[in-house]
Amino acid sequence: MDELCQIASSRLPPAVAAYYRLGSSEGISAAAAVAAWDRIRFRPRILRDVSVVSTTTTVLGQELATPVCVAPTALHRAAHPHGEVATAAGTAAAGSLMTVSTNSGMPFASIGATGVRWWLQSYVMRDRGLTRAILERAVEAGASAVVLTADTPVVGRKRDAAEKVWDLVPGEYQLANIDTSGLPADATEKAADLTPDTIGWLREVTGLPVVVKGVLHPDDARIAVAAGAAAVQVSNHGGRQLDQALATADALPDIVAAVADSGAEVYVDGGIRRAEHVLAALALGARAVFIGRPVLWALTAGGAAGEGGSDGVATLLDGLTDGLAHVLTLAGVRSPAEISADLLG
Repeated sequence: MDELCQIASSRLPPAVAAYYRLGSSEGISAAAAVAAWDRIRFRPRILRDVSVVSTTTTVLGQELATPVCVAPTALHRAAHPHGEVATAAGTAAAGSLMTVSTNSGMPFASIGATGVRWWLQSYVMRDRGLTRAILERAVEAGASAVVLTADTPVVGRKRDAAEKVWDLVPGEYQLANIDTSGLPADATEKAADLTPDTIGWLREVTGLPVVVKGVLHPDDARIAVAAGAAAVQVSNHGGRQLDQALATADALPDIVAAVADSGAEVYVDGGIRRAEHVLAALALGARAVFIGRPVLWALTAGGAAGEGGSDGVATLLDGLTDGLAHVLTLAGVRSPAEISADLLG
């Protein structure tokens, strides 16, 4: 991963590389994410028949080849000319699932045309009518769930190096699915008045299951599920919102316990860089993991599946999935469904 980041950073304009890499404020949460997963220890089982190991799983009833999925991120077109379409092609080739940002720089229809399984990450905006239009466009293009990002009443402030990206990238690199003509300048700003009722509104508008992303407190997980969420995603926004927020590896166990027996699934993102991290997340109770920055690095370094003989995103996901199969074997586990907390030290 370090090498992949270095390759991408050498090819990207410095402001774009900084925007991808940096967290908010002093970057404490962003810097702590990987180390939190590294601290976890395992008790591998022996005398188990692991001659056949599978990484297949399901999320919200969709069968995937891997529990390693793609988190929503912005500015894919700064990494690759085809932006989110290239990411989607790589994700589809790996048999995974992609969450597409509201800020996507490519049309939802073009993303859906790749055949990828995808969810819409929704920022509810001040203009609810504009938000509804985005949701309806995503449903039409084949989105199969809505991921409500609930931790962004305002955007966390980044260091100057990252903020300079907006002086560099063209406007069409984001918000490709929004027609803002004639709207006030603040129409696309994030809504600061979200409540549990927002979950029901999203379900009503789209007819799709809702995942609530940005959950770090167990009470919020319970509230989201009680309000109709099909799943919650443990996330501190990659350390890009409230700095010094709890690492997701540390928050995950309490969230899993909070919604146990509710039928809701739990996902996690933030700092997952190795197959052992994936194994740790699944052992702590996550159904799937989502990765963000590494996808952008892979997109920069290698492109999409089949492009010029390189397939950066697919290679990244396939590599993590192959690594997961390897560590499952070493742990004495034949599939994600067999992983339980007794694997933890």
